[in-house]
Amino acid sequence: MENRRGSFAPPLHMQARFVCSSPGLKGCPQPTLPEHAFIGRSNVGKSSLINMLTQRKGLAKTSATPGKTRLINHFVVDENWFLADLPGYGYAKVSKSMRETWPALIRNYLMQRKNLLNTFVLIDIRLEPQPIDLGFIRWLGTHQLPFALVFTKSDKLSKGKVKESIDRYSRTLLREWEELPPAFVSSAQTGAGRSELLQFIVEANKIF
Repeated sequence: MENRRGSFAPPLHMQARFVCSSPGLKGCPQPTLPEHAFIGRSNVGKSSLINMLTQRKGLAKTSATPGKTRLINHFVVDENWFLADLPGYGYAKVSKSMRETWPALIRNYLMQRKNLLNTFVLIDIRLEPQPIDLGFIRWLGTHQLPFALVFTKSDKLSKGKVKESIDRYSRTLLREWEELPPAFVSSAQTGAGRSELLQFIVEANKIF
């Protein structure tokens, strides 16, 4: 599993604006544009990654409190594709009833959103493969939903440790998967992975 590379030059400035927050699929924008969703365990660095990707500091709200994203937040990028910021799965310091609504919210969105081209599953590169991440990846595969992995916080490890972590994850996935999903190594601090992610999105949008 390797970080995708290419000669694609991402724009330095992008237009990205908030569209709406939705408690469910029915509240999402009309599916008139290609859409890409971002999801991961609470505190994986999702908001920071979105802000780095769009070069819009503060577009997605970051917080030291896990579970801040409790709705589906939609943004439109350059007026030609939607970015969906999904609630984190796993532990979050919110009410039990609120946590219990997330699986249905996420499941219904991912299975029924007609214009969704890909779901980016964020993984903290510093951690051993977590059962909750592996379980979510397995669920996506079972339902044949297209996804890619994004390893976050790569600036926290040396290059050697990054490779070790990616190799470990690859070995773990290959126990169940015949082929590895697309994967990207990123850092919201250094901007690593931005070009590769945007190139992937641009290419995917061509099929919409």
